[in-house]
Amino acid sequence: MDNTNYSFSEAFAREMDEKDPLKSFRSRFYFPKVGGREAIYFCGNSLGLQPKTTKEYIQKELDNWAEMAVDGHFHGEDAWYHVRKKSKPALAEIVGAHEHEVVAMNNLSSNLHFLMVSFYQPSKDRFKIITEAGAFPSDMYMLETQVKFHFLDPKDAIIELEPREGEYTLRTEDILKVISDHKDQLALVMMSGLQYYTGQVFDMEAITAAGHAAGAKVGFDLAHAAGNIPLHLHEWGVDFATWCSYKYMNSGPGNISGIFVHERHAESPDLPRFAGWWGHDEGERFKMEKGFKPMFGADGWQLANSNVLALAAHQASLDIFQEAGMGQLRAKSELLTGYLEFLIGQINRDRAVIEIITPKNKNERGCQLSLLVKKGGKAVFDELYQNAIVGDWRHPNVIRIAPTPLYNSYLDVFRFAKILEQSLHKLA
Repeated sequence: MDNTNYSFSEAFAREMDEKDPLKSFRSRFYFPKVGGREAIYFCGNSLGLQPKTTKEYIQKELDNWAEMAVDGHFHGEDAWYHVRKKSKPALAEIVGAHEHEVVAMNNLSSNLHFLMVSFYQPSKDRFKIITEAGAFPSDMYMLETQVKFHFLDPKDAIIELEPREGEYTLRTEDILKVISDHKDQLALVMMSGLQYYTGQVFDMEAITAAGHAAGAKVGFDLAHAAGNIPLHLHEWGVDFATWCSYKYMNSGPGNISGIFVHERHAESPDLPRFAGWWGHDEGERFKMEKGFKPMFGADGWQLANSNVLALAAHQASLDIFQEAGMGQLRAKSELLTGYLEFLIGQINRDRAVIEIITPKNKNERGCQLSLLVKKGGKAVFDELYQNAIVGDWRHPNVIRIAPTPLYNSYLDVFRFAKILEQSLHKLA
């Protein structure tokens, strides 16, 4: 469906909802209230909604703990010693990987640091890192401190990619040119898969190929990409990646992260890493002996034993993802985001006070549109919130709106547009 087939009408939105093959999933989530009214929630790019089954999944593990205590590690339907394996099929499907290439563990920032230990090995000649300017603060701090850890100056070692003058997003050809220009000194390309502020999806396949051609390793922070856009990490040849589970994967505030390590590194036991006993050979782990032997695949990067309660909350959402399927979720996401784009265009036609800085090409965005508000700014956002619209404000003048296909509807998008229209008129 293209924009010419959309309609700025409640009847159209209701018709689209009626035809939506994923419509039943909405009822499986809790919606917050604002001022006593159920919110129209477009903030899944910061924190996903809670599945109604989450409490049940956690309660099951609490019961196991109460009834078995330490024996729960080796007995019961989901013995904790192997509990990490349960999430692997869904994670592999979501990020496009083999099951042995993924594992749920730690949190995102910790995982970035641990993976950098392995994949950023600067030398006198190769020490530079390429990333995007304006990356999420955690990534900026992580890169800065990793470089300093190797006694290097971030100003010399970190190359930040900036859009062309007058543009908000990066052009793929410019990214590839910078990689080529620094090929003799480049050690690592490490950037987001989907830029949190603009909502731009980077061409990870092309970037990975260019990075490898330059002799560098390539990794991605997929915090805003995992569970949102199609990913094919194994096929693209990405060296490593990590993500969080509390945004599009709806697993709870600050919940467990996950990592991807390409299988070509699985047979590299000498690859530097900071080890822990849960990454040690599972068959010999309880011998409690010296000499670290990493497990095959991503599991070899584990440190401590699994966070069982966190994994339970995570699994409640992952089971929903497997039932819905990434293909259907992406198809609805493209239509839903396209409808939002169409409605904003209709509202903005005579005012020109909003600019969508997220790429128009559906292959270069997920379900988020970043709206640069040229007049009213924070007042517009506050007016939306007073009308029970939950989005996300980013200084100095951007509102991020993310219609999430698992639980948002076309009617949500239509109602948002009507309230936005009224707000702009009121504040004009």
